[in-house]
Amino acid sequence: MLIRLLRTYLRPYQRPIALLVLLQFLQTCATLYLPTLNADIIDNGVINGDTGYILSFGALMIGISLAQVVCNIGAVYYGARTAAALGRDVRAAVFDRVQSFSAREVGHFGAPTLITRTTNDVQQIQMLALMTFTLMVSAPIMCVGGIVLALGLDVPLSGVLVAVVPVLGLSVTLIVRRLRPLFRAMQERLDTVNRVLREQITGNRVIRAFVRDEYEQHRFRKANTELTDISLGTGNMLALMFPIVMTVVNLSSIAVVWFGAHRIDSGGMQIGDLTAYLAYLMQIVMAVMMATFMFMMVPRAEVCAERIQDVLQTSSSVVPPVTPVRELRRHGHLEIRGAGFRYPGAEEPVLKAIDLLARPGETTAVIGSTGSGKSTLLGLVPRLFDATDGEVLVDGVDVRTIDPRVLARTVGLVPQKPYLFAGTVATNLRYGNPDATDEELWHALEVAQAKPFVEGLEGGLDAPIAQGGTNVSGGQRQRFAIARTLVQRPEIYLFDDSFSALDYATDAALRAALARETAEATVVIVAQRVATIRDADRIVVLDEGRVVGTGRHHELMADNETYREIVLSQLTEAEAA
Repeated sequence: MLIRLLRTYLRPYQRPIALLVLLQFLQTCATLYLPTLNADIIDNGVINGDTGYILSFGALMIGISLAQVVCNIGAVYYGARTAAALGRDVRAAVFDRVQSFSAREVGHFGAPTLITRTTNDVQQIQMLALMTFTLMVSAPIMCVGGIVLALGLDVPLSGVLVAVVPVLGLSVTLIVRRLRPLFRAMQERLDTVNRVLREQITGNRVIRAFVRDEYEQHRFRKANTELTDISLGTGNMLALMFPIVMTVVNLSSIAVVWFGAHRIDSGGMQIGDLTAYLAYLMQIVMAVMMATFMFMMVPRAEVCAERIQDVLQTSSSVVPPVTPVRELRRHGHLEIRGAGFRYPGAEEPVLKAIDLLARPGETTAVIGSTGSGKSTLLGLVPRLFDATDGEVLVDGVDVRTIDPRVLARTVGLVPQKPYLFAGTVATNLRYGNPDATDEELWHALEVAQAKPFVEGLEGGLDAPIAQGGTNVSGGQRQRFAIARTLVQRPEIYLFDDSFSALDYATDAALRAALARETAEATVVIVAQRVATIRDADRIVVLDEGRVVGTGRHHELMADNETYREIVLSQLTEAEAA
């Protein structure tokens, strides 16, 4: 998964990567050449007392060192830019895929893990790429070059390398195998901490209302402790790696000095060669240590890559049409024919054989008990999810074949839980129509019964709105959401229990103003409150996902027992009549 992800998203950066590899190759060759020059100075300059030889070769070493520094700076520069571009592209890909998800896919993953995969997981991949470009590219060159040059200096002494390299490789391999499951568990624990923290921040008022502070503290402490424990276990494994490597390195250095001294004493090796050999040994070991450092990151990056690929390889159940319809001939006709909807793996469908007709200039209401499928039915029209049976037609065309932009302009949905974005009143109202004028915004606010409230805010249309609209009340959020849809001016209005947080006086005034504003449009209202829908031109009664009655208020009161029970649970017999 990791290799596939990197291969896919690094393909556009082949030229910078090639230049980076060239610079790393040059600076590594310079690094490997310096010990040979140093040995030459010792053997031919220092021992013979030739100052001119020392100065000339010393100047050469300075020049090579400067070239090494320049190459290293260039390699790090291109490596950092390429790694940052990789992180940007992967984040964008995950974000675009999540934006294409329907409510079904978002619910399957959950918001906390999607946030973690878009941020922390991508950051791990980016960090691995950066360390690869800056360290790992030069490590094999240095290791192989160091071994070749060490063999060229003294073959018998190189027996130390035969023992050292396999021991280091085996030690690193055993530790890395233990790290992989620990890193997977760590990312899952991080998801849990994010989920608990998100719930506690979002539900802060509920926690305070029920005085559940201690319980929530215990929940967070438990999740935090689990993450800490798995992090400590991972840290303990990582802590073993460097001591093992350094122990092997130090023992090998002792062995080289011991056997090298005997070689010098027997005349088989010069002092400068021993010095160069020790330098090459350290370079080989440093290469192995760099590889070790990378191997510490690889298991976690592999886990993160798998989690990212899970998102990227998940296709949305709402698929854009291949040849979309970009023009609708009629305006505002909505028809649902035999529509059904079933969640994957569910024993029973949420909706069964739903038929509904809504025309321009009419108000169609949908009512039913909790869990009867009202919001699901409304979500089929703007394609929050697609019907698993039957079809949904807008202006005689199946919504699955309509261009998403055309459908978004035609259908305006006011959701059951209105969400406002961080910004201002104006930026939220212009969400569906960026070109709306201030006059259009004020008119929409007036219809939504929010104009007096906004006029009282400091800044008016430029008054700040917090993320989620937490600095305004629930009723004010609903009125802002209604105004936002009015600014969009769609041909079909869908109100999903959008008046539940309003008092009766505001509800009545808002419905009266909406009736005038949407007189030529198609209006579909889902509501729990009978007073909101009793004057509708058509009322559709849902019960356990089925249509059990259609008609006007007085007709259903006479003929439909389900509707009658709902009405009499809210009104007296006289009020209902």
